[in-house]
Amino acid sequence: MTEILEHHALFIGGRWAEPAGPDTIEVVSPVTEQVVGRVPRATPADVDRAVAAARDAFDHGPWPRMTLAERVGIVGRIKDALAARHRELAELVSLQNGSPMLFAVRGQALSAVGVFASALAAAAGFQEEDERQGTGGPVLVRREPVGVVAAVTPWNVPQLTIAGKLAPALLAGCTVVLKPSPETPLDANWLAQVCAEAGLPEGVLSVLPADRETSAHLVAHPGIDKVAFTGSVAAGKAIMAAAARNLTRVSLELGGKSAAIVLDDADLSVAVPAIVGGTCAANSGQACVALTRVLVPASRYDEVAAALTAAFAALTVGDPADPATVVGPMVTRAQQQRNLDYIRIGQEEGAKVLVGGGVPEGLDTGWYVEPTLFGDVTNDMRIAREEIFGPVVCLIRYETEAEAVDLANDSDFGLSGAVFGTDIERATEVARRIRTGTLTVNGFRLDLAAPFGGYKNSGIGREFGPEGLATYFEYKTVNLPAPAVS
Repeated sequence: MTEILEHHALFIGGRWAEPAGPDTIEVVSPVTEQVVGRVPRATPADVDRAVAAARDAFDHGPWPRMTLAERVGIVGRIKDALAARHRELAELVSLQNGSPMLFAVRGQALSAVGVFASALAAAAGFQEEDERQGTGGPVLVRREPVGVVAAVTPWNVPQLTIAGKLAPALLAGCTVVLKPSPETPLDANWLAQVCAEAGLPEGVLSVLPADRETSAHLVAHPGIDKVAFTGSVAAGKAIMAAAARNLTRVSLELGGKSAAIVLDDADLSVAVPAIVGGTCAANSGQACVALTRVLVPASRYDEVAAALTAAFAALTVGDPADPATVVGPMVTRAQQQRNLDYIRIGQEEGAKVLVGGGVPEGLDTGWYVEPTLFGDVTNDMRIAREEIFGPVVCLIRYETEAEAVDLANDSDFGLSGAVFGTDIERATEVARRIRTGTLTVNGFRLDLAAPFGGYKNSGIGREFGPEGLATYFEYKTVNLPAPAVS
């Protein structure tokens, strides 16, 4: 039996502190269905303590008053520690959410290192203020930290989403109250200790594993200046409504139902591995950027369906710790059932299961779902319109390029996507016509130095790179006296 990782304190204001309440959160392995960790469950009283510490550290402490070079030094030490201990981090995340180690090393741990590195690179070109000529005289434009940030993160790629908020917020001079998902609190506590050892001053960071009620108290707290959230559309809308009462700034990275357009000249030796990598192999399909709608020309439908069916059938499903495993379990029993329910719904709607469609044989313990490919899907079906968040993919026919673009855009979401074709200029032009935040031509990539975020219900704002750093600043204009005329 795996030793249970016990935490008895909350990280509040840079110190491990006694929680206000007696309740705990149990972390259950998606593989064994056994408890593998336990942490205190934060309460609204703990939120009040953490926000007060962050508020005091921002209003009176050294962090926002340090030079950028000083903050870069500390954030750089955090990045270096993540890099040096990335394998340990990957194993911890995988223990909680079942992410296969094949993905966990690169997609969970090293991606977080990459986000810190990208933020540090963006900070290198940052100017705290610049003087420009206004319409009535010289103007000084200052960039000042937005203040106290509530960072609310999900369970699927916890360290990547934490890094996308924490790194730029810290570099800007903000203080942060981090609320990790209750499914994955262990890596957040691990990171808190890394930050303390890197020299982050007291008050700058708190970590509060909590339930929905306590999270709601945090995002509606009058002491918060900005909420940065990654999660579901429903939760994002609730956060936006709560933040509106205080006019709290928000950035929201929400769901997706991304389209991969296979053009009629696509090379399937390129397209098929990329589609598999952007669906089932992307954290077992539990990725907001997953390419879950594959749009295929009718003239090549049978060819593409056969190639993807064979590729899905060949995927290794099993223990995330096995280096051969590509698809691990769903994070919870409820998430497994959600996937199985959608598979049933798809069949009831008239779609055809080409491969998969249930629980893998011999894997009754653990929350597994077979990589499932649906054929004969139309874009009005629920399985084509709603985010399933698992290894379930839809094949949709189209007749013309214009129809493919219309189908890709006919979605409430707009987060990611791909276009496959041997004529790169044509494929790139098609990509320009898709209303989505990130597209890849002949591949599947999330570039950590480029802006990431969504159109429509996929969110508000951008993370990563200079654009991600910019969201943690307020802009102040100081009108200077016009020079005296001699």
